[in-house]
Amino acid sequence: MFTDSHCHLNFPELICELPAIRQAMADAQVDRALCISTTLEEFGAVHQLALQYDNFWATVGVHPDNEGVREPTLDDLLSLGRLPRVVGIGETGLDYYRLNGRSVADMAWQRARFRTHIRAARQLQKPLVIHTRQASEDTLTMLREEGEDGSSGSAGGVFHCFTEDEGTARQALDLGFYISFSGILTFKSARSLREVAAMVPLDRLLIETDSPYLAPMPYRGKTNNPSYVPWVARQLAEIKQLPVEEIGRITSDNFDAIFKGVRA
Repeated sequence: MFTDSHCHLNFPELICELPAIRQAMADAQVDRALCISTTLEEFGAVHQLALQYDNFWATVGVHPDNEGVREPTLDDLLSLGRLPRVVGIGETGLDYYRLNGRSVADMAWQRARFRTHIRAARQLQKPLVIHTRQASEDTLTMLREEGEDGSSGSAGGVFHCFTEDEGTARQALDLGFYISFSGILTFKSARSLREVAAMVPLDRLLIETDSPYLAPMPYRGKTNNPSYVPWVARQLAEIKQLPVEEIGRITSDNFDAIFKGVRA
């Protein structure tokens, strides 16, 4: 019934508990999960999860925050992106939240990395999984510059763990992207984010955990895992005034629409 569109099951907090997590997922009617790559060094472990379990899939990419790791070339992303059960490119994007004394101009390396991912996604015609934090203007500008405007030939994709404002959401939607909400949507402090969620059309919504981070209420502060994604669906159901089962169906259908060939 439910699909977790973004999780990090290879991280130490989760991989050691994987049998229990998979049972909890089954009990919570969470049928599928997309395992997200954040470095090339970890890609093998992420991909192995997708190969080993028929309801897991993988992406390939290098997170914008990661420094001191192998820098992905276009050829790297193209070759790994063609492997079985790799259905998206990312997690990629821009993050200006932790500049650590640097200026936005100093983050040119991050923007170059993002362009490499966009170009790989367009060549492969596989969707982008986009992370943007305090960098939405540059993120949207670069997508447009690289031809990601929703027209024929666009790779498209999803703005994951969305926390930006309504204007950013509208621009992302105009470019053909989907919007994914995490457990943050359930936080008491997230009123403005719930207002954004109310605006996003049903056919552009996804749900995720971003586990092991950002556990939804009532598990806030605990280690997150995909079995908690129904709590995000419940919050969306309240916002949209629909049954939670309907939100589960819609967001799972949307997952199928973006990530081709993932119907378990």
